[in-house]
Amino acid sequence: MTDVTTGHPTGSASTPLGTVDQTALRHALSRVRTEVGKAVVGQDGAVTGLIIALLTRGHVLLEGVPGVAKTLLVRSLSQALSLDTKRIQFTPDLMPGDVTGSLVYDGRTGGFEFREGPVFTNILLADEINRTPPKTQSALLEAMEERQVSVDGVSRPLPDPFIVAATQNPIEYEGTYALPEAQLDRFLLKLTLDVPERETEVEVLRRHAAGFNPRDLVAAGVTPVLSASELAAARTATASVGATPDVLAYIVDLARATRSSPSVKLGVSPRGTTALLAAAKAWAWLSGYDSITPDHVQAMLLPVWRHRVQLRPEAELEGVGVDAILRSIVQQVQVPI
Repeated sequence: MTDVTTGHPTGSASTPLGTVDQTALRHALSRVRTEVGKAVVGQDGAVTGLIIALLTRGHVLLEGVPGVAKTLLVRSLSQALSLDTKRIQFTPDLMPGDVTGSLVYDGRTGGFEFREGPVFTNILLADEINRTPPKTQSALLEAMEERQVSVDGVSRPLPDPFIVAATQNPIEYEGTYALPEAQLDRFLLKLTLDVPERETEVEVLRRHAAGFNPRDLVAAGVTPVLSASELAAARTATASVGATPDVLAYIVDLARATRSSPSVKLGVSPRGTTALLAAAKAWAWLSGYDSITPDHVQAMLLPVWRHRVQLRPEAELEGVGVDAILRSIVQQVQVPI
């Protein structure tokens, strides 16, 4: 089983796409990885996950201890794509209106006008989202699902593209709140960013010693390499990737296996199966194929499902992790030929 967070495409027996336009689009997205790499070292898998989210209009939850470049990663991607980005630092006293916007009295006109919140952007960086109470976390639900914000009975559409890239510290850290299940289910992917290997960390220090400033991405050489029209074309190409009935049934069988596992309290919902299909299609297209295979499904299964599965208390007490359970299920479910 291959995890997309390794950053390496999976092989399969599907027919490669041959059109020049789609090849050029994939090359452009590869250049996005190169540009992000000028600022962020050793997070190729996370960059790929964010690109998949953009291709599928999904949202991403980035989990890792402080200081592993979660925020820098999102800012660098926005710069490479020339997309507008805004950042919200989630704190215990943050209010829903601080996210979505609110009606403000205008003394000149004697009426109320809507003042947009930071959610009106292309990539919303929700920094340390689990440091604010669930009421404020839930303020993002409509934006994430409907791509709009409703205030005082009026619905206001968000820009296109729009994705939420939320960072969170591991839940055992002091001062954190568990995300509501309904909101977790709205994230297409949960990517874990680990402390880098020794060689990677040495490279980070080498860059800083040479004068790298993480707050000045232009000076770091990160430049836009993908236009809005190219991103739209890549989305269209991703949506056109096919799936055979056997592969669709395979996804359903995997989901049903999570629901019947003795270690699992809450298995994957139908929303989770459609999310895995969408992510697998994006991964297949990025890998150069016009139809998804079990390899593509397996590559995306962990990041798409690890936040949708809840373990039974006895499994947690035994130290069994969600990823281990999912890997076991993949080994048990028959793969279509």
